[in-house]
Amino acid sequence: MSDTLNTRDREIAQRADLCLSIARSAGQIALDGFRRRASDEIAMKGAQDFLTETDAAVERHLKNRLTEALPDDDFLGEETGGSASGRSVWVVDPIDGTANFARSIPHFCISIAYVRDGITEIGAIFAPATDELWFARRGAGATCNGSPISVAGTRDFSAACMELGWSRRRPQSDYITMMNRLLDHGANVRRAASGALGLAFVADGRSDGYAELHMNAWDCLAGLLLVEEAGGRVSALPEDGLGRGGAVLAVVPALATETSAATGIPLAPLSNAQDRARMIA
Repeated sequence: MSDTLNTRDREIAQRADLCLSIARSAGQIALDGFRRRASDEIAMKGAQDFLTETDAAVERHLKNRLTEALPDDDFLGEETGGSASGRSVWVVDPIDGTANFARSIPHFCISIAYVRDGITEIGAIFAPATDELWFARRGAGATCNGSPISVAGTRDFSAACMELGWSRRRPQSDYITMMNRLLDHGANVRRAASGALGLAFVADGRSDGYAELHMNAWDCLAGLLLVEEAGGRVSALPEDGLGRGGAVLAVVPALATETSAATGIPLAPLSNAQDRARMIA
């Protein structure tokens, strides 16, 4: 058994090192594209859903690097799709915050998650415009540019700053209801148009919560692991979390129960990392 565990640990460690490397190399492609982009490089996938040439270039780079290094791993990307049926799967959003990217707003990122046997083991979010790389490995905590991070210690809604994501997959009235309930609690509510960065900001204490009524796996898996490992509370993924996606919540522990009630998004049971953080607090 110990040999099996050691083999697994070595395999995860190998993938963690690779994840950090490809996040930065992909980030350079994204940043170069951001600096030289032109209006004719931007298309619409749907209402308020942008696609740029850089999305395709970044995803192609990530897929090629992963396939070369780990040919037996599956790959699921936002733009090209792929397979998520195996035991070992990489889930990638090449540019999260594409609307910002398209409008010259430097608030966008690359999100990479590694899922093994249905559990997210590795998560990385890289914002190339600010050169910030958030990283988490399950059971090992979360970092930003190599320094440990933790969620904020906010205990009262009157001091809380929450971020909401918006999705056309749910009625606008649901979003407005959720926002009004948080405002009624006394929280400040904002929206910055990158769900992955919204989750990263909860992990490092810049926001006290992030909620969205529908997110795809490539948008949220890395960020949810970051928040868990930083001591925050998160929602459970739906059973088809690598398929259709679902509602997502990440929040500081002291406001978790009330925020879950206000948003209607159930919380997952406490993880080991969250238990440790609660005992320290």
